[in-house]
Amino acid sequence: MKLLLILGALNGALAVLLGAFGAHGLKARVDGPMLEIWGTASQYHFYHALALLLTGLLAKQFGASGLVTAGWILFAGMLVFSGSLYVLVLSGQKWLGAVTPLGGLALIIGWLWLTWSLVKAL
Repeated sequence: MKLLLILGALNGALAVLLGAFGAHGLKARVDGPMLEIWGTASQYHFYHALALLLTGLLAKQFGASGLVTAGWILFAGMLVFSGSLYVLVLSGQKWLGAVTPLGGLALIIGWLWLTWSLVKAL
């Protein structure tokens, strides 16, 4: 629970930092479509940093282990989804686009796990 809260807060800061880097530091280095990809990565990164905070707070409130599991799945999905997009833009390695949907799938599973855990906890 505590670690999810810390990871959520740190990833919120990291998402803002990487979003600003994309908006200012990458503007002259990559083309428009790649900047859009970066924007998608930082947007999802930030949303899921908030989701980690929420999940950590819910786990602290209800003490349900399923909520902690949901948080870890969301964290893994965030890393794979946003991380693969960040690396794709920085490296130009297009094959990383094939990894991104796995992160998206983990995010969906994490949200569904969170839903199920809340149904059981409430």
